[in-house]
Parts: sequence; structure tokens; C-alpha cells
Amino acid sequence: MKLRSRTLSKLDKIMTDIIGDTGEKVPGLGVIAFKDGKEVYSKFIGYRNINKKLSVTRDTRFRVASISKMFTIFTIMQFVDKGTIDLDTDVSEYLGFNLRNPNFLETPITVRMLASHTSSLRDGNNYSLPPECSIEEFFISNGAGYEAGIHFAPRSETIGNYFKYSNLNYNLLGTIIEKVTGERFDLYQKKHILNQLDMKADYVVSNLVKDEFNNLGTIYKKSKNSVWNEDFDWIAQVDDYIEQPAKDSIQIRSTDDDNSTKYYDLNDYKVGTNATIFSPTGGLRISFEELSHCLQMLMNDGIYNGRQIISKGLLDEMMSLQWVYNGNNGDNYGVMFNYGLGMYKIEGGSDARLCKDYDIDFIGHSGEAYGLISGLYFIPNTMSGVLFMTNGTAVEPDINPKSRGKFSNSYIWEENIMNPICQYIFGKQD
Repeated sequence: MKLRSRTLSKLDKIMTDIIGDTGEKVPGLGVIAFKDGKEVYSKFIGYRNINKKLSVTRDTRFRVASISKMFTIFTIMQFVDKGTIDLDTDVSEYLGFNLRNPNFLETPITVRMLASHTSSLRDGNNYSLPPECSIEEFFISNGAGYEAGIHFAPRSETIGNYFKYSNLNYNLLGTIIEKVTGERFDLYQKKHILNQLDMKADYVVSNLVKDEFNNLGTIYKKSKNSVWNEDFDWIAQVDDYIEQPAKDSIQIRSTDDDNSTKYYDLNDYKVGTNATIFSPTGGLRISFEELSHCLQMLMNDGIYNGRQIISKGLLDEMMSLQWVYNGNNGDNYGVMFNYGLGMYKIEGGSDARLCKDYDIDFIGHSGEAYGLISGLYFIPNTMSGVLFMTNGTAVEPDINPKSRGKFSNSYIWEENIMNPICQYIFGKQD
């Protein structure tokens, strides 16, 4: 399929109009769309670094936020395929310490529960700890991350059935990967999943090769000290570097409001104790081009460039709905009416829909952190899909009315990008 020049011009204008400084505008964005297995549209526009006037390109890499979760599950599923990990085994057997919600002492927390956010574990104020701490310290009363037991759901939110999106779940999955491999999470991911997908992506900025570090993009907000004002200058939140940090050093930020600049030496890190430092939940720095490799793999039954990354059966397991909202069995945030394993389905007729006038279902994952908004989705049982990343929000998501979608519960930024892609590529074309 080849888009008509008139269609391309319309899409280009729409995407260009998204760039700006206030309201629903963003400083930079990129989008790639596939139709019937062929890339049919791409656009990269705006700035990846505003002060340096560096443009967004196909090779710009951003911290992609929760799309990272899919990559963590890719590794988990490879281990399931090998028999190294069982989705329904008590995670205590992998972690090396007994993990139970004290409100559900009789019920083991399984890998499947972590991956589907039904584990009864909660983020609290923090879901990352410094390298010298153990991840167990979130769950023991004298631990550095205990926060008076805030990480445990109450008895009313039934383990295994009640959904609550929690980044801590995926930080635990990252630690399990370290325990079963004996290798640092970031290094294992690079040698296996990322390498298999022909990616130079990384979870540790200091370890990017020089050319890839130079392609790194900055993420912005119009927010300073938690005060938002769309008339502020863009304020860098993540990856605004004067020079590359020393190799094998990492900066730890546990929440969006944590502005710490302290770096830690990874050479002192004890593998298998605390993979939160690599952010298996959101910390992957990846380019648009590299994300397109992931999208192609998902659309092609787990195969990329002739390599079977995930078996079709286990990819189907990832997409199978582990939890479905019934009105009182979880928090759907207005857009998550179901969840699989590191992926969820957006039904075209639901309040989470990404297309206004076309009833198109998507499967994939969104991302939001530090000002970035991202999405990677494909249409089930087709070779059609789309990915995008934007690197800044001028107004506060969820709070400011300007952030809200006009025809759905999705963000206005998601609607502004996805709806025209639906209209001109996936729907009926003029």
C-alpha cells in the first residue's frame, strides 16, 4: 500500500500543528505507521533538545516509559518457553525471600499476578531504591522502602482478581530475571532481547555507545517544583546532559517529583537484589527506528528479521486478557478495561478508543512519565500498527482540562496523533 500524496500532505500538516509551546502542544514528536506489513507513514518533527535546537529524527531515543514493560515480559516469556520460569509459581521461589501480602498470607503471589497487575502490591510513594538496598526492603517493617506497609493492598482488594497498575510489580520481575540469570538486568536485556531485535537501546545512559548517546532526547514539562504553568519555559525533566556520565554509573529517580541528581557506581551492585535501579518498568532508552522492530515482531507472530523472538503461543498468552474490568474489580483509570501480560487491548467502541469515527481495536501499551507520552499498538490479526513518542506536556496530565481527550478518556495528545492515523491510514481514505 502506498499513501496518496494528498493524504501524506494532510497527515504532515496535522502532525506539524501538534508542535508548539502551550496547551495541548508538544516540543517534539515522532510517529511510524504500518499497513499490511509495510511502513506507509513516518514523521519526525520538533526538538529533542530545545536549548541546543536539536531536531527529532528517526534515530532519536527517548526514555519510553511503560512501553518498557513489554520488553521485560519478552524476557519472562522466553524463560517460560525454556521452562526456567513458570507463570503460576510463587515468586518467593525466584526472589530468595518470602513475599506475601500480610492481608492474604494464605495466597502466594505468582509471576502471572505481577505481570497482570493483580498481585495486590502497590507503588506507594516510591517504587525504586538505591543499589545498596534490597528490593525486600519494600516489604519488611524496618526496610528503607516500607512506608508503613503502603505497598500492600487491603483485604477488600482481592489478590489475583483485583487490578491496580503498579510499577513495583515490574521492578520485581526485573529482579527475578537477575536471580534466574545471575546477570544484571540491563546487561541481560541488551545481550538477548535488544540484540535479537537489532537494537542499541539501553537502560543505563552512561553505557550507551557514543553515537547513540548523542541521539538521546530530553523530556520536558511546564512544571517546576510540582507547580505547572503552560506559560513557563520548557523545563527539562530527564536526560538533559551536558556530557555523558561515567560508564557504569546510574542516576536513581523513584518518582516523577524526585529531582535528585545523585549518581551510583554500578560496579558495587549485587546482582539479584534490586533491579529497580534499571527501571524494568519504564527506563528503556529507545529510538523510533528500534521501536519499529518491536512492532514488526508483534505483528508477525513473534518473528523479527527471520528470528523467532517469542513463540506465537506465548505471544498469544501475553495478549490473552488476564483481567477484565467488571465495574468493581479494580481501577481502570478510564482507559484500562483489561490487561494481559505486559499488554492490554483498547476496544474501538470503548471510552478508551483512539479513533473517533472508526471502530478499530488495538493491542499494545502506552507510556507516560516525566512529560513523555508514548504508544505502541497494532490491530489484532493484521500486519498494521503504529508507534509514537512525544517529549513534553505543557499542561498537567489528568488535572488540567486541556489534557483530556475530546471524544474518549484518552489524553488529548494520544487523540491528536492516533485519530488522524486512524482516519487516513487504517480507516476509509478519501
